[in-house]
Amino acid sequence: MPSLPRRTFLRSAGVAIGLPLLDAMLPIGLGAERKAEALQPRRMLLINRPLGLHTPFLFPEQAGRDYEPTRYLKHLEAHRRDFTVFSGVSHHGYTGHGSGAGLLTGVAAHHIRSTNEIRNTISIDQEAASRLGGETRYASLTLGGGDLSWNRKGVRVPSEPRNSAVFKQLFIDGTPEETAREVQRLETGRSILDGVREQAKALSNAVGAADRARLDLLLSSIREAEQRLQQDEQWVHKPKPKVEVKPYADLPAEKMLEREQRWFELVHLALQTDVTRIISLYLHSHSNVDLGGKLVGHHDMSHHGRDELKIEQLAEIEEAELKLFADFLGRMKAPTDVGRSLLEQTSVFYASNLSNASAHTCDNLPIILAGGGYKHAGHLAFDRKNNVPLSNLLVRMLQQVGIETDRFGSSTGVMSEI
Repeated sequence: MPSLPRRTFLRSAGVAIGLPLLDAMLPIGLGAERKAEALQPRRMLLINRPLGLHTPFLFPEQAGRDYEPTRYLKHLEAHRRDFTVFSGVSHHGYTGHGSGAGLLTGVAAHHIRSTNEIRNTISIDQEAASRLGGETRYASLTLGGGDLSWNRKGVRVPSEPRNSAVFKQLFIDGTPEETAREVQRLETGRSILDGVREQAKALSNAVGAADRARLDLLLSSIREAEQRLQQDEQWVHKPKPKVEVKPYADLPAEKMLEREQRWFELVHLALQTDVTRIISLYLHSHSNVDLGGKLVGHHDMSHHGRDELKIEQLAEIEEAELKLFADFLGRMKAPTDVGRSLLEQTSVFYASNLSNASAHTCDNLPIILAGGGYKHAGHLAFDRKNNVPLSNLLVRMLQQVGIETDRFGSSTGVMSEI
């Protein structure tokens, strides 16, 4: 097969069209593997389990790679070399369920203490999407509900809670009539945004500083909407990828584990078909859980008040969830046509904004980071009384996907241990 230069264009009538990365463009010869690896896309998956994990069953006693696996980590033993578990890491000053709004932003704690007056900053998924999301149909996907994702102005990014709707969005082409309506919607949206933007700019000259700040927030949202419209226009006539999976039907509330399994399947399909490279996933878990015909209230068990029976039932639920996560990592490790597995290309952040849901505490958060090409360290144990800022890890994750930065959220440095 002849080799093509990376910057090869199709040219006609004075127009140059850039080509996607083709196999023929991959380098050969000395240093080829390293060069080819650098050209492969980096991906990011960020998962929040809002009711915590029972950390006495998660954190090993020993630090390093040769720890004795705990009750929970036994379910991930097949992937021991593919992940790092962290202890002694948190966002300083966070407390309660509302801390979920800051898990991926690292905003100062006093900005999220009141759910009615959240003053957030951008979340790591949206930061990554703003730099890396231009090559795929969707710059990012925000899944499962919740309040994980926030734009640069601190406005919450809507999240789709139904995996049936996400499946249709990603993999089912519309009819010609639906496509025509979508084109019309995009054209109408553009004309509306054009008019609103001009009016807002004119109004900005006639109001005070505080109102100008509010109008600037509106204009920023309009610019983001315009960017999304432009990206949608590029993809509206292109067929969606085809997958050998039947469309989903919505599940009843008590099928929490089956719903999580579907989310993991959908995330794998989305990354495998390259419809996006940035995903945030909120694993809503406040419903009853069907454990072998026995309904157990997940929220009630997580607020166990140190009742041993409730802790044991909570552990059954969390072990079942970790088994699903382990199966997902196994699918992500399957080899691809270009050599590296999806797991090697994807930073998988699996965590909770709560360490102990029963006490509503947010120190010593349960955090697992898998894949992504890191030098995984087994168990990274930091001071459990004076935690390392979680934002330091978020900086490291941004660097790993190729974004040059040394600050994010409330970081005080970079977690260089991995």
